[in-house]
Amino acid sequence: MPKLLRITTVPLSLKVLLRGQMRFMQDNGFEVIMVSADGPELADVLAFEKCRHEIVPMTRKITPFRDLIALIRLTILLRRIKPDIVHSHTPKAGLLAMTAARLAGIPIRIHTIAGLRFMTVKGFTRKVLIWMEKLTAASATHVWPNSFSLLEYIKENRLVSERKLRVIGKGSSNGIDLTRYRPGVPDPALLLQVKEKIGFRDDLYYFLSVGRIVHDKGIDELVAAFVRCYEQNEKVRLIMVGAFEDELDPVSDKARALLLNHPGIIMAGWSDAVEHYMLIAHALLHPSHREGFPNVVLQAGAMGCPVICSRIEGNIDIVEDEVTGLLFDKGDEQQLYERLCTAVNFPGKMHALAGNLRKKIETWFDQRIVFRLLKEAYSELLENQQN
Repeated sequence: MPKLLRITTVPLSLKVLLRGQMRFMQDNGFEVIMVSADGPELADVLAFEKCRHEIVPMTRKITPFRDLIALIRLTILLRRIKPDIVHSHTPKAGLLAMTAARLAGIPIRIHTIAGLRFMTVKGFTRKVLIWMEKLTAASATHVWPNSFSLLEYIKENRLVSERKLRVIGKGSSNGIDLTRYRPGVPDPALLLQVKEKIGFRDDLYYFLSVGRIVHDKGIDELVAAFVRCYEQNEKVRLIMVGAFEDELDPVSDKARALLLNHPGIIMAGWSDAVEHYMLIAHALLHPSHREGFPNVVLQAGAMGCPVICSRIEGNIDIVEDEVTGLLFDKGDEQQLYERLCTAVNFPGKMHALAGNLRKKIETWFDQRIVFRLLKEAYSELLENQQN
């Protein structure tokens, strides 16, 4: 039975970004070992995936001394386990895992790129992040961007040797579980709790944002555009499902103040039941500045929730403007405001776009399809290694 090691920087990524994937591989011919730093999500990951897990302390920030210690520990771990495949996600885990796997002589070293942080960074930090991506790619034998638009960006910027590049299926790191994300009422009791939490009213129009509350997610222009929309129509609301992350990429002080104090904005915090918010919402807003292949857009689309998102790599692989959703230029507050007004004024149009998006997701991004294609890719690499 081939050994497959899957590694992310923190267990939250295993829980949210890759949920179910490790268990599927374990049930279909692989011995799976998960690796990440410790974290509060680890217990849930272990219970759900039912796979072995090894803790290697890692940080998301650039911490040279701690990164060196993590690299040494990871190299020792790989030499002891001797996996046939090492597959990494997230930037720091990718750099450490691909370097350690190369040092340990692991034959198949795969790194998935699900967005490039340097896209939204300037100066010396940008140069460091680009160097990290190139170093990761140099140590990997295979690099899998999780969208075709991201693949083209990588080629244009010569970040990775083209012979290493491949997109699995039509993209996405994990697909979407259509048994969970589907129109209807997933859990009536949870739906009632969500409605009570936000003070739900039938006469209000609800926009929804799901994810980290940081600048790179476009939150500053989202808040500004929503406030303008509210000034025109006080029956609109903005539900924020997520939390501030001030350590890495804080929103502006103005945006923070509005998020915490504006009468039309509802701070709901993190939730493991986002599908219930999507069932309530009239439209999902995803103004992110950089993506690989956004799970939240897939989730909303699968729930039949209309989507308004930025015209960036990843988003455009899912949403086609005026066909499966509405797009606006990244960082453009005016365009976003206009899209909010369109959504409020033309609900029938938004419903039709959402129906088209649901059909597209059913055809290409069902989790069962994505998992099968990924397993076939692993098997192909193992067979080529033996020949």
